[in-house]
Amino acid sequence: MRAQVDVMCSKSVGTDLSMMDIDGFITEISLLKKELRTLKERNHKLNGEESVCDSHGSSDQTSTESPQGSDCNAGEQQMLQTPLKMCSVKLLDCRKMMKMKRETTSEEQQSDDDDDCNPSGFPGVMADSGVQMTRVRDVDNHVSRTKVSTSMSPSSSKRGATVSFHNINYSVKMKSGFICKRKVTKKNILIELNGIMRPGLNAILGATGSGKSSFLDVLAARKDPSGLSGEVLIDGAPQPPNFKCLSGYVVQDDVVMGTLTVRENLRFSAALRLPRSIRQREKDERVEKLIQELGLSKVADSRVGTQLIRGISGGERKRTNIGLELIINPPVLFLDEPTTGLDASTANSVLMLLKRMANSGRTIILSIHQPRYSIYRLFDSLTLLVGGRMVYHGPAQDALNYFSQIGYTCEPHNNPADFFLDVINGDSTAVALNKTYENEELDHEQLSSSLKGIEDRLVEEYKNSINYKQTRSELERIVQGQDYSTRPKSRTITYSTSFFHQFKWVLKRTFKNLMLNPQTSVAQIGVMIFLALVTGAIFFGVKGNSSGIQNRMGALFFITTNQCFSSASSAELFITERKLFVHEYISGYYRVSVYFLCKILSDILTLRTIPAIIFSCVAYWMIGLKATVEAFFMFLFSIILVSYTATSMTLAISAGQTVVAIANIFMTISFVFMMIFSGLLVNLPSIAAWLNWLKYLSIPRYGLAALEINEFTGLRFCDLRNISGTVGEVCSTGEDFLSEQGIEYSTWGLWQNHLALGIMTLIFLIIAYLKLRFIKKFT
Repeated sequence: MRAQVDVMCSKSVGTDLSMMDIDGFITEISLLKKELRTLKERNHKLNGEESVCDSHGSSDQTSTESPQGSDCNAGEQQMLQTPLKMCSVKLLDCRKMMKMKRETTSEEQQSDDDDDCNPSGFPGVMADSGVQMTRVRDVDNHVSRTKVSTSMSPSSSKRGATVSFHNINYSVKMKSGFICKRKVTKKNILIELNGIMRPGLNAILGATGSGKSSFLDVLAARKDPSGLSGEVLIDGAPQPPNFKCLSGYVVQDDVVMGTLTVRENLRFSAALRLPRSIRQREKDERVEKLIQELGLSKVADSRVGTQLIRGISGGERKRTNIGLELIINPPVLFLDEPTTGLDASTANSVLMLLKRMANSGRTIILSIHQPRYSIYRLFDSLTLLVGGRMVYHGPAQDALNYFSQIGYTCEPHNNPADFFLDVINGDSTAVALNKTYENEELDHEQLSSSLKGIEDRLVEEYKNSINYKQTRSELERIVQGQDYSTRPKSRTITYSTSFFHQFKWVLKRTFKNLMLNPQTSVAQIGVMIFLALVTGAIFFGVKGNSSGIQNRMGALFFITTNQCFSSASSAELFITERKLFVHEYISGYYRVSVYFLCKILSDILTLRTIPAIIFSCVAYWMIGLKATVEAFFMFLFSIILVSYTATSMTLAISAGQTVVAIANIFMTISFVFMMIFSGLLVNLPSIAAWLNWLKYLSIPRYGLAALEINEFTGLRFCDLRNISGTVGEVCSTGEDFLSEQGIEYSTWGLWQNHLALGIMTLIFLIIAYLKLRFIKKFT
């Protein structure tokens, strides 16, 4: 313990004070106070032990020699003096430097700095956001809190919500085997979790697969309630059904629109998550303040970045995601492993930002895998999980003492977080020391049983600890005899803005994202122009003879098929943004219908209509099809309608998929079967009756029939042939050819194809919408 505290203080003393701002001084002073308090308590305890040793020594010895008991703790006390002096000197230096910095700063700058220390300093945001929760008296009387500077704005003094969880159990059903012999087993993910998380930085630590993310999702009301039991209370009251819309949740994988700038993403979040009673000017002011608080001023007008667009750094991207949630000033902020994908320095800066927010009174709950010591020392509360069970829950600074009391002592210069994971995994030096000396080799079964025994022992030790008993008594006082277990758990999504307000902002963002993404806009138009030139060159100047019939049929078939297969690009429409859509939808940004309509309009107008118009203008006249205005616009209308129908079918298939490749397989198979029944590869009247009905499901058939009627009616095809030694002209009409193909060329025969395509488009769009509407909303 002495060596561990020595390391803690020596690391703190190494901090460069000249590079700190007011925020850094506040955080550093808070940490130094905690470390100095720990050292003084240890020194006081050693003094008590020395007096006991002296009394025993004086009673047992009668000689005038120095008693042995007086020196039993002298060495340890002597070693404690150095870190005590170092911490005391550093604390005085911090206070002096902060005082000098404040004196040399103007009043206006000081006010700005104080606002920067207050990430929640938006007056009236809690009321405007509709976050109304009943507060209860804080029962934590024995844990000291870091004081916030009195120069901060009044709104910053608001305390975050206190989250208590009571007997949380969560399980999932696992299916195995074939359909006829399928077995369903129950797997427990979380088992009997109880505790309290107060305003401050609350960390959930554990090995991979220990249930950290599942536990965080349960606290944030983002888990499926079907396998969940127990209760999560917010300030002593049950979670409101729309709690996930009122709280902030930063997912592990960043979900942000990469083609937009940092400021544009924050303005989008403010426009949709804040009520319309707040003016747009006030929302923009909040966005600017948040940009300054998050340290994003230099990159505010830079794009976040995609696979094709170089953007901001990983740390700036993570802070942007945090800002998207802070815009509503949530009572609780959840973060799922915020250091994932970040280097050590960037991860430390992100956690320092969260610590400053916690010091301003905000409740922050995060899951983290293996933090370094400079991050671990920022935690106020620590929860350790192993196999879904709790082995420690309490102040982070007391965790080492607790493990030392149950027989696991952390080695000097070892990271506490690494030490905890080693103990949990059975790899700790204290656990494996005897096995190493005895050169014992355990097989897999023995190792599993050994780890199971360690887990069971850690769980039992915690249940017998003072921390667990104090937590249980506090939880009982919060509940006060009320039974929440019988209350049905409901999850609803509420919205702060109207349908048309959401539609305006989402459509604007969708079109901007489309225009700034060259892969889906410029590239597709370029490919369509290239195909039009190739098609026009191959079928250039069709003639009015029998070869002209074949060339016309080939050209119309290729054009129809090309429109079908070019719609495959819309498969990415919902798949690539699936995570972004799910997160924004369950957080209350917009309705499903708003997102669906905006996506359909942007895709149809830009990627289906414009390329079809360009293709028609180039290929139609190069091929030499019927040269009338009426025929051209009927041709254009037909291929646009084919493109819409094929795109709708693609969306209906891909809306329920998570991988683009799987959606492409289903689409390719469907279009190949449709091509067979299009009317070119096989004569439709000759198909057997039991297969003939499949032609009614073919999109190319309706498109090709409409194009054939539009092109062949009114045309006359003549060939010179030698009949009985006499060369004569043999002619046939386009109507004769259509009759041979089994195509009705009347006015209704033409428009019935368009009607069929319209009905199929509507059916496919309804299927796509229903898939999005009932998409899995829980993790």
